[in-house]
Amino acid sequence: MISEHPEFSRSLDDGRLQCTLCPRDCKLSDAQRGLCFVRQRQGNRIALTTYGRSSGFVIDPIEKKPLNHFLPGTPVLSFGTAGCNLSCKFCQNWDISKSREMDTLQSSATPDAIVQAALEHGCRSVAFTYNDPVIFYEYAVDTAIACHKNGLKTVAVTAGYISEQARPRFFEHMDAANVDLKGFSESFYHDLCAGSLSHVLETLLYLVHESQVWIEITTLLIPDENDSPEELEAMTKWIANNLGKHIPLHFTAFHPDYKFTNRSATPHQTLMIARKIALNNGLKHVYLGNVHDIDNAATYCHNCGIVLITRMGYQLGEWHLDEQGACEKCGSPIPGVFEAQAGNWGNRFQRIRF
Repeated sequence: MISEHPEFSRSLDDGRLQCTLCPRDCKLSDAQRGLCFVRQRQGNRIALTTYGRSSGFVIDPIEKKPLNHFLPGTPVLSFGTAGCNLSCKFCQNWDISKSREMDTLQSSATPDAIVQAALEHGCRSVAFTYNDPVIFYEYAVDTAIACHKNGLKTVAVTAGYISEQARPRFFEHMDAANVDLKGFSESFYHDLCAGSLSHVLETLLYLVHESQVWIEITTLLIPDENDSPEELEAMTKWIANNLGKHIPLHFTAFHPDYKFTNRSATPHQTLMIARKIALNNGLKHVYLGNVHDIDNAATYCHNCGIVLITRMGYQLGEWHLDEQGACEKCGSPIPGVFEAQAGNWGNRFQRIRF
């Protein structure tokens, strides 16, 4: 099953084609690839060269995306391809997202085969992750369409670096998204990611105010780069004022990788300070990730303060939501997408081969 897709390109006077899928607007001569590597001009069109091919298929916990308010405890079939439309010097998945070798894509599967595997293994959703699904738009959307036909939800793990033209066409097929807000300054995006903050903020505003997508936000805190109290104040105030106080925000710890191997890992205290700033600015659901911190991985009722869900790693413990997803004690609805009972997938990771 392959659906028809819009052509995200336009012809230029000098004979090149401009890719309009993301804000990079790569201008391509015949056979030339965009910065993302996977989109290539072939004659008078720009083609996805990795359709149907993946760096691997895994069933893992939905909390790993991370999504804490979307079908908690359930398994999700996750996959990515290769390449990326940003150039983050600190990339934690650089072996996939920065790959220029097609040997990385050793697995292949059609959208229908992915759906069948997800159903056979009891998954509630399929996630497009590991590298940004924006660049493998056609493969992600076709798979999402097949998922919805078979009762599966869809998840995009994305940096939100997508054009205004492509944004609604992509996200209309997604049920949830975790958006990676990498920092809160144009200089950070320009110097460390070769991108622009403004385009990501536009995506976040679109998702909250013009779509039905459930969203959560993740910020990887890098020492001395995006972790100053001033930047965290500005970021969390912007989220509270522009997106709402109930958007779950995940602060995750950086570990030295890719071009940042000479940097220090994020101290736990830095994460704690960030969480305190976010809470002081009115955000109701703030989580810490990539660290062992049971208290700050738990979900609390924003009204009465009781613990609703505890997590040990990705394993759920206590569950105090009623069948409608409201607090058992005070009855306040908890924002998110919840089933009547908690999932029990736990910490398992299972590779799938087609």
